Amino acid sequence: MDDTALSPTAYVILGMLGLGARTGYDVKGIVDQSTRFFWAASYGQIYPELSRLEELGLVTGRLAPTGGRKRKEYELTDTGRQALVAWVSGPARMPELRDESLLKLFFSDAVPREQAREQLRMRRVGHEEFLEFLRRVEAETTGKHALANLVLEYGIDYAEFNIEWCKRQERRLGEKEAA
Repeated sequence: MDDTALSPTAYVILGMLGLGARTGYDVKGIVDQSTRFFWAASYGQIYPELSRLEELGLVTGRLAPTGGRKRKEYELTDTGRQALVAWVSGPARMPELRDESLLKLFFSDAVPREQAREQLRMRRVGHEEFLEFLRRVEAETTGKHALANLVLEYGIDYAEFNIEWCKRQERRLGEKEAA
């Protein structure tokens, strides 16, 4: 199978199934509690990809209705696990950071300095909320999935760095304003 034919969302799904997800709903729930801050996936991406992965023989699905709800549970096939391992083992492209608050700061020469400081303050508050969320996740996942926790540690370090960076820049802009 040509691995380049798989979308990034397909690999998210393969990975989440490997971590124990069984349904598209499970995949979305785990994404929302883990990777969404650096790699999100919507239901509109997940369900079509699950069907495609099943057609490609990378996952198998079986109907498992609950009550009146249609439900399909999936699991990785050996081929799906091999595709996941090959992808994880291969090189990654450099990330493209899309951060609207940094974009606004980049163009903040167009507004009074106090508005730029307010952008920094809002960025700091957002990262403080993000850090609080990550600390809750950390408390719930201690000891589980050691390598996934490396990424959690990255998120915590990233949030802490951004909080401190914003504080320094807020002070710096405050000093320039006072001068």
